[in-house]
Amino acid sequence: MERASEECDTVEPFHRVTPLLESWALSRVAGMPIFLKYENVQPAGSFKIRGIGHYCQQMAKRGCKRLVCSSGGNAGIAAAYSAQKLGIPATIVLPENTSSLQVVRRLEALGAEVQLFGKVWDEANMKAQELATRDGWVNVSPFDHPLIWEGHASLVRELKESLGTPPGAVVLAVGGGGLLAGVVAGLLEVGWQHVPIVAMETRGTHSFNAALQAGRLVTLPDITSVAKSLGAKTVAVRALECAKQCEILSEVVEDREAVRAVQRFLDDERMLVEPACGASLAAVYSGILRRLQDEGRLSLAGAPVVVIVCGGNNINSQQLQDLKTQLGCAEESQ
Repeated sequence: MERASEECDTVEPFHRVTPLLESWALSRVAGMPIFLKYENVQPAGSFKIRGIGHYCQQMAKRGCKRLVCSSGGNAGIAAAYSAQKLGIPATIVLPENTSSLQVVRRLEALGAEVQLFGKVWDEANMKAQELATRDGWVNVSPFDHPLIWEGHASLVRELKESLGTPPGAVVLAVGGGGLLAGVVAGLLEVGWQHVPIVAMETRGTHSFNAALQAGRLVTLPDITSVAKSLGAKTVAVRALECAKQCEILSEVVEDREAVRAVQRFLDDERMLVEPACGASLAAVYSGILRRLQDEGRLSLAGAPVVVIVCGGNNINSQQLQDLKTQLGCAEESQ
């Protein structure tokens, strides 16, 4: 994929190069080398700053007067962070029933105006698009724009710099499909298009898996999973196109598995991430990587698996305990 703008090479990006570390604990669970790409330590708390930061920088060059973003949290924080760095005002539209107080406070601390609208992200997104019709206002899609995918592709360039040789697979969570599209763009750019991607979703946010099964875009009737950051009822068109360019193994886990993975990761690596990230970690903790190998669908040939630890803005210790109680796994031994 060609870069959308040559100017991006001369502008300091808002994201940072993140650590790639082998995890002894997860490697032992998986029975194979597991490397963790710690996107949760980005300055805006998630991988979103890679693509959204790049997009916002390009919009600022074109004279943008205000940035508008609809988000369950991570994309909005990335947009607000970028707007603050650029000195441009921002409006972030959050779904009414998925916005946590800590996310609202973070957005306001970054100088953004916060609006609550709709039950799910799709409704908040319609409001953001309406606001962006005003003169000089620009809508920042959380996941669906070539500049955003281009920004996310930087993650794969970092993997190549760190690893040198291709990993056996890349594990990531899919919401709207922006991270997937960015990773595919990066794999194609560095010549790693043969590296399989294990695309993880929770049941109730599984719009990508449903689309793959149907061979066309599918709109879920509702978002019923606790992994609200994955809550796009329809995946981006580009996500389906990616499945034609790279090998993508789509897997769906239950909420309980994602939340268990969050707890186990906290115990193993002393980091608290949100259920959306728990979906990708469940590839290890729920034995999915082992199963894919046993089924002959994943051949690693001794190469390590990279799991993208995508973010943790929408969680705190009390929320984790509440989720465990809600899902009936509060008393389970870890």
